[in-house]
Amino acid sequence: MSDPAAANTAGATRTNPAPIAAESNEPTASLETKAPAQSDAPAIAASSATAHERPAGPQSPRYLAKLAVGALGVVFGDIGTSPLYSMRVCVQGAHLPINHASVLGCLSLIFWSLTLIVAVKYVFYVLRADNKGEGGILSLSALATAVARGTRLRPFVVACGVFGAALLYGDGAITPAISVLSAVEGLEVAAPRLAPFVIPITLVILVGLFWLQKRGTASIGAVFGPIMLLWFFTLALLGLYRLGSNLSVLAAISPTYALSFMLAQGRESIVVLGAVFLVVTGGEALYADLGHFGRKPIQLGWFAVAFPALLLNYFGQGALLLSDPTTAENPFFRMAPSWALYPLVALSTAATVIASQALITGVFSLTQQATMLGFLPRIEVRHTSAHERGQIYVPTMNWLLMLATVSLVLSFKSSDALAAAYGIAVTLTMVITTILAGMYARRGWHWRLERVVLLTVVLLVPETVFLISNLAKFLDGGFVPIAIGVGLFVVMMTWRRGREILFRRFQEDLLPLTDFFDLLRVEIPARVPGTAVFMTASGDGTPPALLRNFMHNRVLHQHIVLLTIKTTESARVAEEDRFQVEHLEHGFSRVTGRYGFMEQPDAPTLLERAGLVSSVEHTTFFLGRENLISSQHPGMARWRIRLFATLTRNAQPANKFFGIPSDRVMEIGAQIEL
Repeated sequence: MSDPAAANTAGATRTNPAPIAAESNEPTASLETKAPAQSDAPAIAASSATAHERPAGPQSPRYLAKLAVGALGVVFGDIGTSPLYSMRVCVQGAHLPINHASVLGCLSLIFWSLTLIVAVKYVFYVLRADNKGEGGILSLSALATAVARGTRLRPFVVACGVFGAALLYGDGAITPAISVLSAVEGLEVAAPRLAPFVIPITLVILVGLFWLQKRGTASIGAVFGPIMLLWFFTLALLGLYRLGSNLSVLAAISPTYALSFMLAQGRESIVVLGAVFLVVTGGEALYADLGHFGRKPIQLGWFAVAFPALLLNYFGQGALLLSDPTTAENPFFRMAPSWALYPLVALSTAATVIASQALITGVFSLTQQATMLGFLPRIEVRHTSAHERGQIYVPTMNWLLMLATVSLVLSFKSSDALAAAYGIAVTLTMVITTILAGMYARRGWHWRLERVVLLTVVLLVPETVFLISNLAKFLDGGFVPIAIGVGLFVVMMTWRRGREILFRRFQEDLLPLTDFFDLLRVEIPARVPGTAVFMTASGDGTPPALLRNFMHNRVLHQHIVLLTIKTTESARVAEEDRFQVEHLEHGFSRVTGRYGFMEQPDAPTLLERAGLVSSVEHTTFFLGRENLISSQHPGMARWRIRLFATLTRNAQPANKFFGIPSDRVMEIGAQIEL
């Protein structure tokens, strides 16, 4: 999917379209050209709070139901907490009169938004595009890039995927803030005297949530599903409780109410649509969390639990508003009888914490994917479970997210104000997903052109309308996620471009391995016991670290291993395809290791399995380290070169990324002009 970026030092290369090699700290390996196979039964969970292993064969109804309950705690957390604030923002944010036409108009827009965007687009359509069991914007972009190879569309696909991924980081900062804050605001209804404590309580919960990330989620993940099941049951019960007083709101299922409302409101309907879109935020998580549970459990959880519960609650809020317009200040908490307010605040807070947890782990997963695909420098990734490889912790992203989330709460101070900043990034990501899914459906699934165009247009029309409505909130806070997304997009594309330039600089002076062998016949070096591993991005050249070591020391180890690690466009690689060994002359061997973008490379283990290293204690790994300087004719703007150099200096050391003991590493430096 992305550009190639690799490093000699890191042994990383990307072969698509050209490998980017350098003796640098660049971690990621080459991006393979073969398209990943599709599967209806996704493999192992990726980065989730409650990742589960699933059998490859048919799943029993009981096991499917168990996975569906687990999915409630991860997949539907974000969209499941939208009733806390969505209806309130619809009527108060647009200053709508509380009457039959406006309430039913909003309900009709909510019903058809959930149906068309979530049920039709994500649950039925996009979930089918799994990348070896994984989903999400980067996975979809990898699929679309594979089928667009050799066409002019490829750079467009890559840019779309990267920009969509960058926008999700903005969503990752806003979602915990608005979700937890909206839940704690229920205290203002239960006990108005506690209103001054809403912000401090919210901050304590958020800081505690981020602080707990380093401990992993294995111990609490098991209760996520049951709590969210209770949450959705409560949503449905509250909806039924209020719906009984005014069943006429069910007429809003007809789309005529939505159309009549928009025509009557005119330009004001743009503001309402921006609020209505809040009910589908979290829909992108349905696809991003595909690898956690699989398509069928997500579909079962949506249609059996989440969808009906959400509809009942929204329609119940509508019935309450028609019965008592004064409840518009907070219709969700006004639905409950007074005795149930405190338990409801506690349950809603737990639900929003779970929703935030799922989104935080999603950001961790996205960071790992972007790193492996060559769009971010090496970032420390810690595995928090010895059994579930999908449970990871990324310290850098965790603390950056915490700072962003706390800053948003302190800046906006209410969920209504935060709603203005919420939506633009998600809408843009949804539009990008629709475009990429259409491209993949045409080239990957070989759908007829007219079928693809029709479905894409049907989905893009409402999403474009939502995008326009959300852009109206740009100056009121909508610029925040856009600024975060654009900033990260610049970082990701600068890193990619810098690796390309660095690769070309090395290629200009790369000595073919056959010429190096000729040199060994002329200047016979001393051979010392042991094995030396030189990580390289080149498939046939001499690693610069190897050449420099020979020219300076005139000595070689008895066994030389040239190790190249490649990142494929698939999420995971089968063990039988993990490595390929080629034995060369002069005691040299070439090993090519392959890892999916959801896997963590482990160089010592790879070499042991290949039979080339019996013990890492008798092996020396040679890594390169560059000092980057700006040339007279740089390949990109000087500020981008400075940014690239800063990213390179702060990248995780290559030995840590590849699992190499620090006492078995020798680094050889070089000065490189960009």
